[in-house]
This record gives sequence, structure tokens and C-alpha cells, in this order.
Amino acid sequence: MKDLPARRLLLVHAHPDDESINNGATMAKYAADDAQVTLVTCTLGEEGEVIPPDLAHLAPDRDDRLGPHRIGELAAAMKELGVTDHRFLGGPGRFRDSGMMGLPQNHRAEAFWNTGVDEAAPYLVEIIRSVRPQVLVTYDPNGGYGHPDHIQAHRVAMRAAELAADPAFRPDLGDAYSIAKIYWNRVPRSVAAEGFARLRAAGVDFPGIAEIDDIPGVVDDSEITAEIDGTPYAKRKAAAMRAHASQIAVDGPFFALSNDLGQPIFVTEYYQLVQGEPGAPPGEREHDLFAGVAA
Repeated sequence: MKDLPARRLLLVHAHPDDESINNGATMAKYAADDAQVTLVTCTLGEEGEVIPPDLAHLAPDRDDRLGPHRIGELAAAMKELGVTDHRFLGGPGRFRDSGMMGLPQNHRAEAFWNTGVDEAAPYLVEIIRSVRPQVLVTYDPNGGYGHPDHIQAHRVAMRAAELAADPAFRPDLGDAYSIAKIYWNRVPRSVAAEGFARLRAAGVDFPGIAEIDDIPGVVDDSEITAEIDGTPYAKRKAAAMRAHASQIAVDGPFFALSNDLGQPIFVTEYYQLVQGEPGAPPGEREHDLFAGVAA
């Protein structure tokens, strides 16, 4: 097997732009620190709502070309973050964006939500066994906010981690490998409240302001086990978010999605360790996702 970098981080996301919003500073930090950062995106985000009028023709109810456009946006975002290994699960377009929960798009034959977990997971098993990440980051069981593709990304990531460690499962996909630590994306409620207070005080020109519970992964502070200070990478995160111009409007330290409701950009990013040994004493937060992990 080829020599691997000492630290290897794998992130599994549902659509292009999810990674920059949730983990942009973390990805930039570890990429700058010479860790191997691998991003797996499960769909092209074909069902996204387009913000700029000049891109409106790409929408699924018109030309239905948003997916290929978002491939380019993701590549531009990864360049801003310094990440060179970004892949689509099973290849670009194998699984289609399912749309929001309850829409007819959920039931399309090719929709990610309509795909069996054990049908999709082997594609990720192959990546895990090849990249051999010590750390995996994905969503919680609710996908952060209930989007079907986010829920499915969580299920596929957790199942793939299990299957990758089983020597009896598909040896043709590589040697069995166990991931040391798995984290879910989180936002502490106190941090979300402070961010919205800054947004209101700044008087940013969005038509409205989102609610705290509109932010994916908001939980009580006690559930947070790790925080990554991405302050030195704030500009890179904002630039990566701006690269997803079809989906995100950035205004200084704030942003809005297609609903035009302002949200704070979180430069410090937060996580909950759900598998593996913590690298900090009980009651304290980790400040390195690789804390306690052997190279």
C-alpha cells in the first residue's frame, strides 16, 4: 500500500455547499496542516433553489442543468479551502438530489433517499479502505435538520464505517479498515444565540433573519465534545461559501440561502464525538479532531 499522510480526515456530505457551511474552516485548517482531507458528496444538488436570476434557467423545472453547474462550484470552493481530494459517491450523478422531505422527488428511482443504504454504502467502503481515514465527519441521525439526503448521508456513512471494518465484506474493495473516531456536525445553542444577536445588531440587509432552530445540528452546549477554532481560515471559509453562488449569498460574516433569511457564519466549528476514544479529559472539549489518534 502506498504511503499515506500521517493524518487523514474524511467528510461525508449530501450536496455541494453543505461542506463549506458546516466544515469549511475545519477543512481549510487541516489541509493547511498537511492532513489528507477527503470530501465525499452524495448528490449533485440538482433540486436546489437557484438564487441569481441569471442562473434561473438551470433549475430542475427548466433546463435541469443545476447539477453539472454545481460540480464547478464545488471545485471552486475546494480550491479556496486547499482541498484537492473531493469525490462524488459512486461518481458524479449516480445518486440524484431527493428534494425536501415530502416532495414527489423523494420517490424517483434514482433519488438518493430512495436508494437502499446497503446499495450506496459499498461505494463509500471502497473510499474508506483506500484513503484509510482516522477521522470521519458526517451528520447526526436527523441529518441536522431533517432533509432526506442528509439523513441518508448519515445512514450511509455510519453503515460504510461498519462494513469497511468487516474483513468478510467485499474483500475486492480493499483490506478491512476501522475508523478511529466518528464525529457529527453540531452547533451549541449558546453560540447560535450569540451569532444571531450579532446579526441583529449589524442590521445586515437581508429580508429576514432565520430562527436558531433553522440551523442544522443545534444542540445543548453539553453535547459538544470538540471545537475547532477556524479564525485564521475565516476568509477562506467565506470565499468557499461565495463559490457556491447558485445557493448562497454572503454578506460579510453572515449569509443567506434561497429563503433570504440571514444566518451567522460560524468560524469556530463544533462536533460531537459518537465513536472512538476522546482525546481530552472528561468534561473538556477537544481542540483537535485527531487528538489521541495514533498515526
